[in-house]
Amino acid sequence: MPPVHISEWRKLPLSLTDLCIETTLRCGQSFRWRKINDEWNCVLYGRLLSLKQEKSHLHYRVISPKTIPAAIAPPVSPGNESEDYSADNTEALLKHYFSLKHDLSALYDQWSESDANFRKKAPKFTGIRILSQDPWEALIGFICSSNNNISRISQMVHKLCKYYGPLIGSIEDEAFHDFPTPQALSGKKVEAHLRELGFGYRAKYIAETARIVSEERPEGWLQSLVNPENPGWPVTSIAKSTDQPTYRDAHEQLLLLAGVGPKVADCVCLMGLGWGEAVPVDTHVWQIAQRDYKFGKVKTKTFSKAMYDSVGDHFRKIWGRQAGWAQSVLFTANLKSFSEQASGKAEVVEVKVEVEKVETDASADEPAPRSRKRSRIAVVETVKVENHTSTENRRSSRKRRMVMD
Repeated sequence: MPPVHISEWRKLPLSLTDLCIETTLRCGQSFRWRKINDEWNCVLYGRLLSLKQEKSHLHYRVISPKTIPAAIAPPVSPGNESEDYSADNTEALLKHYFSLKHDLSALYDQWSESDANFRKKAPKFTGIRILSQDPWEALIGFICSSNNNISRISQMVHKLCKYYGPLIGSIEDEAFHDFPTPQALSGKKVEAHLRELGFGYRAKYIAETARIVSEERPEGWLQSLVNPENPGWPVTSIAKSTDQPTYRDAHEQLLLLAGVGPKVADCVCLMGLGWGEAVPVDTHVWQIAQRDYKFGKVKTKTFSKAMYDSVGDHFRKIWGRQAGWAQSVLFTANLKSFSEQASGKAEVVEVKVEVEKVETDASADEPAPRSRKRSRIAVVETVKVENHTSTENRRSSRKRRMVMD
């Protein structure tokens, strides 16, 4: 492995209402973050990031090669070829990745004013932000999401990085790779290998889309679909032209790729291309639309284009230009993995209390010294712990020793 640079822990002033990584990194946006010893870890643009959070700050550390390989360095816009990507711009990267330029509290207030259902559920799910991910990674990650769950998607994406992405570093003997390039996934044997790894029909879609992007589309094609108001990484000034992309243009272009339907295209638009108005509609969102917004009475797992568009348009009318952000909050609240947080119920915790009982055995012949017999009694108490935030520790334990004469 090449020589690496390991930074000290640094911090960004950031409250849990501005960003909650415990929720944002687990709600089905990115599938590469792994938690080790209460720290979230992932490779972004050739550097291994570790994050941890407390109430007022986001703490971060970075492990990176002394030079970032060209294959995984961010694309350079014309006129910026001389920029040094080995410089430590990690803070800028984090601000970009977590979309910190948006005032999340103001957005929550806006959505709460226009939507009673959001106003009811949002207080238990503060700090959820839409990630500004690499478009290529978002595209392949969400192709893997077809008829899948978050755990299995994460396993698939991990395999893609392990077998086709460059190794960047390791934490406690656990290797971390960057995301593979389109060229790395377009080889003739990729599809067969992915099928062996358990990707099923998605193997063909991944290999074919990689081939199209690397061989049939011009260089920088995906980046050309990025919302000019939310430019990709690295953030550079983009010259205005009469041929600026729109959300609808980007969505239609993505639909031409293998394995990309309306939902996958909207996921990529929202989380990879910066189009905040994109509203991905899957079975969870359809359930929300029917249950909470009285939207139709048809029970179905498939949607016609008219049905799909009508749900997205309905939410865009309620929530405005950042409708996809508001949708992600309600989507998270609807996931089973966040059911306790959504209900706000107190968690029942068993607390084991150890009591040490000491008995005195006095001797008539030797009154001064006393021998003691000790016995240990275990008492189990049941207590309730209220859940106030998504990042507080919800389990507690205590041990108590008592001497009884």
